Amino acid sequence: MEEEEEEGRQVWSWGAGTEGQLATGNLQDELFPSNVSHYFSLPISHIACGGAHAIALTRDGKVMTWGRGKSGQLGHGNWENSAHPKHVKFLENFVICNAAAGWNHSGFVSDTGLLFTCGDGSFGQLGHGDYNSQCFPVEVKFFGSRHVLKISCGMRHSLVLLKDYARAPATNSYSAVDGHLYTWGRGFNRAKHNQVPQLLSTSLKFSQVSLGWNHALLLTDLGEVFMLGGNHHGKLSGSESAPMEQGRPLNCATCDKTHEANTVPSMQRVAALEGINVVQVATGSEHSAIVSESGVVMTWGWGEHGQLGLGNTCDQTIPQVVHLDRGQLRCRKVEVYCGSGFTFVSNTALNANTSDLSLPS
Repeated sequence: MEEEEEEGRQVWSWGAGTEGQLATGNLQDELFPSNVSHYFSLPISHIACGGAHAIALTRDGKVMTWGRGKSGQLGHGNWENSAHPKHVKFLENFVICNAAAGWNHSGFVSDTGLLFTCGDGSFGQLGHGDYNSQCFPVEVKFFGSRHVLKISCGMRHSLVLLKDYARAPATNSYSAVDGHLYTWGRGFNRAKHNQVPQLLSTSLKFSQVSLGWNHALLLTDLGEVFMLGGNHHGKLSGSESAPMEQGRPLNCATCDKTHEANTVPSMQRVAALEGINVVQVATGSEHSAIVSESGVVMTWGWGEHGQLGLGNTCDQTIPQVVHLDRGQLRCRKVEVYCGSGFTFVSNTALNANTSDLSLPS
């Protein structure tokens, strides 16, 4: 069974591709999904997409990167782009279990809790105590013997989750804790900026949060999708406003005072997804994607580079189905990953007679 799963894993990409970020070998945008499975030498378990580069983790903890590398973010020891996935040789002696791609930097976490970063460091986002860029992964010594579990890379900052669940500070973030959502940083839709985390007061419980430039997608524990912001390319038509109370302030860890609540952006339910049980949400800079329980991928928002996978460059205000050529295989698990203006999808597929999960054509 394991061999069938690995052989059946497929990978598609589409959208902006002029810097090699689609792993097709062609430096051009792709309006339809392209199957790029054959460019990966080993079965992959996870993909992280950044500004114009991407990272893939293999099932045995190896790392491949491709796309824009002019800031050193690919970790290959040079400042060059790569149109095909290449192994990161500097990490071959480690088992990498988590990775993230920012605008021009990358982060890698080993199974022993070590953190490595490379790429643009001009804003201190690499965590090495300076503003230097690195073209190969360098261990972040700041955490000492503490065990890093995960890293998340933003446009010019990074955030890590430690094994003892302490969190490094970030400047513009959304976080779901025990089903509750906290927001801080720059406000959407003219909402005030929050210097202190604010609890989004709602009876809904959230299981996933994904943050774009001007919007955030929220997935509830019931499989419903809501959106914060989105008055740019990600604006929805036919959306429903959800009632919310004012954001509740938290005690400030810096001055030990309680701050007044700031105005929070309105939250909208994605009405077009009513009746669809969603299991994953993802956001690019200004486009969105979801995966349904039955493995269907849907996209909407900014479409200038074909990142919606619909065969055109139009923006979409209603989620649209992306048609993937799965051949004769049926899918067990589908995952979608969004970069700034491009999208990847991977799945683990089994022969039709070994799975009872069917997908629409």
